[in-house]
Amino acid sequence: MNTAFFRYMHKMTDRERGNRMIGLLLDERESKELDYILRKELDEMLLDLKDRRIDENIRRAIDARYKVIFRMFARFASPKELSKYARHSQFK
Repeated sequence: MNTAFFRYMHKMTDRERGNRMIGLLLDERESKELDYILRKELDEMLLDLKDRRIDENIRRAIDARYKVIFRMFARFASPKELSKYARHSQFK
């Protein structure tokens, strides 16, 4: 691996990074583990978004994060699995 590249990316701010694509090679076991982690994270965020006791500003932040995690999950999941986690802006 090119460690200079990773040091460069680490020093950059989020704004400087923009929407760069980062490649990742996973074997089958790692892919399943990432799939599991993403599912659990989506499940937790869905529960939090349904909880009316949570402040609206916090729920908006969770919703923004949900969208990112959902897009990541969409790269692994089948359409049937993906439909379980599709949602509308219903938290308001």
